[in-house]
Amino acid sequence: MAYSHQNSKGVTYYLHSRVTQLKGGRKQRIYFFAKTVKEGAIDAVPVAYMVSETKNGLPVLKKKK
Repeated sequence: MAYSHQNSKGVTYYLHSRVTQLKGGRKQRIYFFAKTVKEGAIDAVPVAYMVSETKNGLPVLKKKK
């Protein structure tokens, strides 16, 4: 089951992960939230991250301090 986060406006978002290739050829893992469960949905927030919200209520991952 995908990790879900309900924002301050009551909208539920699901956490996803994908490996993307950068222009230099290096691969990097990205994390993003979507309103529906799609391919790449993950079950938990990665250990070094926490969920935060932007001014608009969109959830984002931030590194823990």
